[in-house]
Amino acid sequence: MTARPAPNRVDPFGEVVAAPGRGALMGNRGRLHDGAGTREVRRHHVGRAWITCLLEFRDRQVRQWDPHRYTPLFFLDEAVALAAGHRPCAECRRADHVAFRDLVAAAHRTSHLPAPGLDAILHDERWDARRRTRRLHAYAWPDVPDGAFVLLGPGPSVVTCDGLLAWLPGNAYAAEPSRRPRSGTATVITPPSSVAALRDGFVLRAGPPARASPTPGAAPTGARSGAGSGARSGQASPSSSSEKA
Repeated sequence: MTARPAPNRVDPFGEVVAAPGRGALMGNRGRLHDGAGTREVRRHHVGRAWITCLLEFRDRQVRQWDPHRYTPLFFLDEAVALAAGHRPCAECRRADHVAFRDLVAAAHRTSHLPAPGLDAILHDERWDARRRTRRLHAYAWPDVPDGAFVLLGPGPSVVTCDGLLAWLPGNAYAAEPSRRPRSGTATVITPPSSVAALRDGFVLRAGPPARASPTPGAAPTGARSGAGSGARSGQASPSSSSEKA
């Protein structure tokens, strides 16, 4: 009998879901579950530090559903993680964190952006605390960079050089892209600071698949190969949720 997927995957809206697809990155936003052995997520987030980590780092082992530890979460790729509102960990992904932080700082016209300040900006952009719901953002279609997620018709899609690639509830991408509008207004899921980082050159550690023959004249998505294809059963190997920046 096939085990029911655990509710520890994250969709592009930042919701924690039970889905079969494994991801290229993991991360956390505090302890979302209660008690030992329980696989029930009780909280949407704890605190503002929502991070993404490597699947393997210094041979660390963290048990999932530990009553005294954060809840390990898994992301299909970094485009999903950024859309959800997470950012690179400052410990296990130090170079990525610095690159992302500096691009966000430049977008906000500051030369100094410590981790708590970065987390505060992202939290305000992704989460409406008064309504306790997700924030969405309006952009002109030509201003939406590759790697950003948009809301179209049936659900979220990521912008790629080939067009729009739908994210499916099974935590996978559609086999074929759809056409990207050239004009009008896009409803963007990815927080504006992450959109700015993508537009200004942030390289995705793992991104949506690209077809072998990209659209003539289109730029590549810029995604690096992922850190891995999954995590060991019942365990994860992330860095700590405490910020080292």
